[in-house]
Amino acid sequence: MNLILMGLPGAGKGTQAEKIEAEYPIAHISTGDMFRAAMAAGTALGLKAKSYMDSGSLVPDEVTEAIVKERLGESDTDAGYMLDGFPRTIAQAEALEQITADLAKPVEAVINIAVEPEVLVDRLSGRFICKTCGATYHKLYHPTKVAGTCDRCGGHEFFQRDDDKPETVKNRLKVNIEMNTPLLDFYKSRNLLFEVNGDQDIDLVFAEIEKILKAIAK
Repeated sequence: MNLILMGLPGAGKGTQAEKIEAEYPIAHISTGDMFRAAMAAGTALGLKAKSYMDSGSLVPDEVTEAIVKERLGESDTDAGYMLDGFPRTIAQAEALEQITADLAKPVEAVINIAVEPEVLVDRLSGRFICKTCGATYHKLYHPTKVAGTCDRCGGHEFFQRDDDKPETVKNRLKVNIEMNTPLLDFYKSRNLLFEVNGDQDIDLVFAEIEKILKAIAK
């Protein structure tokens, strides 16, 4: 089975990718891992990508797409693959269609783990840290036992990293929504899109994903 896994930051994509990997013998291919592997191997494409990254430039689509094609051509994808982080644009999605057609490994399903942005803001901006000892908490998933008091050192001063502040999180989500929406429409128009409710227990999310995978594996 050949999949693309999508979801906004905080939707639980990484957790579900691990669960899929554990149950199905398919290659999990993330954009970051692909670049790192190509650069570590010193391939011509890896070195080309490295030259752009070292100069602080974006890696052009044609280089990224060539690395994707190279990776999908490896034998461990013969039993299937799960793309994570690619494609990010319609142009990349169209290129991927051509790549997978050339390799006879077409995408069979695009699974989007859907969670309302308001819920994701709470998930992503809930982390806070003790100023005295650095202990980390989360207002939803790991609050202090006594409100306003650090479990570890008894301190009463806490702070949030800039990346965890609600406004920063909202902006990050806005950028991702703007990027993902055209892709979701693209795959919906090709009858490849499956939406999964990500606002429930991790195992229930995976149960929904399994139903999709079993259906396409027939």
